[in-house]
Amino acid sequence: MTDTLRGQGPISGDAGAGALDRRRFAGPAPARNPPRRGPKLAFDRGKGNCLTCHVIKGGDLPGTIGPELTDIKSKYPNRDDLVAILNDETKRNPLTVMPPFGRNRILTDKEINAIVDFLQTL
Repeated sequence: MTDTLRGQGPISGDAGAGALDRRRFAGPAPARNPPRRGPKLAFDRGKGNCLTCHVIKGGDLPGTIGPELTDIKSKYPNRDDLVAILNDETKRNPLTVMPPFGRNRILTDKEINAIVDFLQTL
C-alpha cells in the first residue's frame, strides 16, 4: 500500500528500509468536539435554541412544546438519526414544528455534531 504525505513523497505501508512510519506523524486523536461546546450551542438562544421547546437538564427557562431531552442515547442509538433530526426533521415528519437547523443554515454541520455529542450524554 502506497500513498503520499503532503510534500513528503510516497509512504509505504510496509516497514521496509527507507519507509516512513505513519506513527511518527500521528498525535493523539482530538476529541470530536470540546465537551462544553455542545451545551453552549444547545442553550444559546441565538443558535441551537433547544430550550425554547425542550426541557434539558442544566438549562434555564425551558419550553414544553417538544419532548423532554433525556435518555437520548438509548432512544436514538444511531447517532446519524440525531444528526438527521437536527439537520431537517421535516424529512421524517413533515408536520413537525422543529426548525430545520442544517437546511436553513442556522447551525453548521460542525455545530450540529457538537450538539449531538452533548445530547448523547443526557
